[in-house]
Amino acid sequence: MADEEVILLDFWGSMFGMRVRIALAEKGIKYEYKEEDLWNKSTLLVEMNPIHKRIPVLIHNGKSICESLIIVQYVDEVWHGKAPLLPSDPYQRAHARFWADVVDDKMYDAGKNVWATKGEDQEAANKVFFDTLKLLEAELGDKPYFGGDSFGFVDVALIPYYSWFHAYETFGNFSIEAECPKLIAWAKRCTEKESVSKSLADENKICEFVSQLRNKFGIE
Repeated sequence: MADEEVILLDFWGSMFGMRVRIALAEKGIKYEYKEEDLWNKSTLLVEMNPIHKRIPVLIHNGKSICESLIIVQYVDEVWHGKAPLLPSDPYQRAHARFWADVVDDKMYDAGKNVWATKGEDQEAANKVFFDTLKLLEAELGDKPYFGGDSFGFVDVALIPYYSWFHAYETFGNFSIEAECPKLIAWAKRCTEKESVSKSLADENKICEFVSQLRNKFGIE
C-alpha cells in the first residue's frame, strides 16, 4: 500500500538481518534501511526494541516487530498474497517452524565457536559445527529446498549463514563442501534467486570482519 511506512534497523553482516531482507525482497516490499552500529546503538533501536536492544527490528507504520524469525513470519502474514514462505497446511507450517527453530538454536553458536576458539577448543567446535550441518543436510535430503520444490521459511532462516561459510572455512581450516556437498548445492541454488543474492553480505567482507573480531577479542 502506498501509505505504508516500512523501516528496517539492521547491521550489514547480520545473518538475522539478512533473513528479513530476503523476506522483504521475496514480497517486493520497499523499505527504508537504517544501518546500526552494534557498539553504539541508536536511540531509535533502544526505543523500538527495549527488551533485547538488538537488530533486526522492523518498524511497520510506527509499530516495531523484533526477532528475525518472528519478523519473517509477520512479513509473510501481512503481505500474504505474494510468494508465501510458510506452507498453508498446519502440519507443514509446524514442521517448517520447528526446523527454523533448530537453525536458531544451533547454527549461530556452532559457527561462532569455530572462529572464536583455537587449539583443542576449536577442534571440538569444528566437530559440533559439522554435526549441526549434517543434521540440517539430512533434513534437506534430496529436495531442492527444505520445504520441497519451493523456496520457503527454513531456507530463509538458514541461507544467510552461507555468507559466513568462507569465514568459518578460513579460520576453522576445513572445507564445508567436502563434508556437506548437498548443503552447498542447496545454497548455490538459493543464491540463484535475486531476492537472496542481493540480500546476502559479501563473503570476503564477512571474513575481514571476523578477522577484526578475532583481533578485538585477542584470539589471533
